[in-house]
Amino acid sequence: QVQLVESGGGLAQAGGSLRLSCAASGRTFSITTMAWFRQAPEKEREFVAAISWSGGHTYYPDPVKGRFTISRDNAENTVYLQMSSLKPEDTALYYCAAQDSRRSDYLSQGRFSRPWEYDYWGQGTQVTVSS
Repeated sequence: QVQLVESGGGLAQAGGSLRLSCAASGRTFSITTMAWFRQAPEKEREFVAAISWSGGHTYYPDPVKGRFTISRDNAENTVYLQMSSLKPEDTALYYCAAQDSRRSDYLSQGRFSRPWEYDYWGQGTQVTVSS
């Protein structure tokens, strides 16, 4: 099993920045692609960013492209999400997710932006952006 623990959430003003961290433990050798999702009240869980195992490939949806940056440190088993130019609509519970190695071909198939494509999840960290 893999455990994921997010940290770094909090309150920020519009235009400000926050950096989220996600520490993995357990069978970390089985992790491949990692991602961040977010979920606002009464809304579906939304893809925010994904990164390949090597860190050489990153993916973002249009709402966060150019403002958010995902990165990872495999030596520390940690993935990060640097969020800049924050907007009130970025307010949500942010989740870290990881794919198991049995899905190693998912990234090349473009299967990385939907929650059911991930095997492991953290508990989430709240991000609130005030206007």
